[in-house]
Amino acid sequence: MPSSSSRLVKGELPVDLSLTLWPLRRGYGDPTMREDRDGSWWRATWTPDGPATTRLAPGDDGILVEAYGPGAGWALATAPDLLGAGDSLDGFDPPRGAIRELHRRMPGLRITRSRAVFETAVPAVLEQKIPGKLARAAYRALVLALGEPAPGPGRLRLPPRADLLAQTPYYGLHRFGVEMRRAGVIRELARRAGRLDRLADLSAPGARERLALLPGLGPWTAAEVAIIALGDADAVSIGDYHLPHIVSWILAGQPRGTDAGMLELLEPFAGHRGRVLRLIAASGIGAPRFGPRQPLREIAKI
Repeated sequence: MPSSSSRLVKGELPVDLSLTLWPLRRGYGDPTMREDRDGSWWRATWTPDGPATTRLAPGDDGILVEAYGPGAGWALATAPDLLGAGDSLDGFDPPRGAIRELHRRMPGLRITRSRAVFETAVPAVLEQKIPGKLARAAYRALVLALGEPAPGPGRLRLPPRADLLAQTPYYGLHRFGVEMRRAGVIRELARRAGRLDRLADLSAPGARERLALLPGLGPWTAAEVAIIALGDADAVSIGDYHLPHIVSWILAGQPRGTDAGMLELLEPFAGHRGRVLRLIAASGIGAPRFGPRQPLREIAKI
């Protein structure tokens, strides 16, 4: 077995690995992440020092983190951020009701800060304006075709390198179900990958604002990246197709909602609006559906 380094991470707040790390995983078929039956998680990523694979396992005294590859030292040093060590519940005191109950049921849900802004942005762009099932399939195909084997025994693949994506022509991405607009956004982000990752050194709100100004991103994608890569517990995904309905249903008992209505309902949780949305998403509760599902339109076949 390849050699590894390890450390034990202890936080002030409880950490449930599944609740904390599942947003980083793009579906059960994501080749860059895996959850084992023993409750441990594997993750492959690029670091400033090179590729790394981490294994995070729950224990009685904390989370045991093992890392493999040239980027192992960086991965271990930033493991507390990944596990939400910087997450704070200060100011989060939901009134009696649905959110208070969800928080009681899921005390180990932490807001992660992966610092991998570019890596998080790519699948977020793939999820723009298309069903999640197609977006996850596109990301899986992209990683399997353009990614590299990750170091260590985890049998994972690394996300595609930024320089490779920057050089990939549109027709090279179309086969994964990516039309010209999103392909152009991904290539442009890839050219700026280094600057994107440095946004993790800024305050979360400031970095989110800068992300939203980039061509092809906007507030929805910026929020999706911010709550994973930047540890932004207040990020709200404006423009989501389902989210306003779900929030309206849970917080107001109304099966249909709007972005404006969602923001009004979330206002009492200011500073923790993203946390509320994470709790709602993890609950699996959805708004009532009306009418038939729309057929999936596979771009790769067009």
